[in-house]
Amino acid sequence: MTFEASMERLEAIASRLEDEELDLDTALTLFEEGVAELRAASAFLTQAETRLKQLNEAADGLFRIDDLRD
Repeated sequence: MTFEASMERLEAIASRLEDEELDLDTALTLFEEGVAELRAASAFLTQAETRLKQLNEAADGLFRIDDLRD
């Protein structure tokens, strides 16, 4: 699943949870799914941040990707 798909699913879950006629079991199931989707989206963002940290601009204006291993 992509970051965008995770965000779309989170929006759909939030919309469903706003329904006042939603039964408790369904609400709990949706909440649990939402937590899982939030964790997945957070992992995508962490990976993107790591990739951005690897990208460095050289003196000549060109970019290179550095390996973060020490």
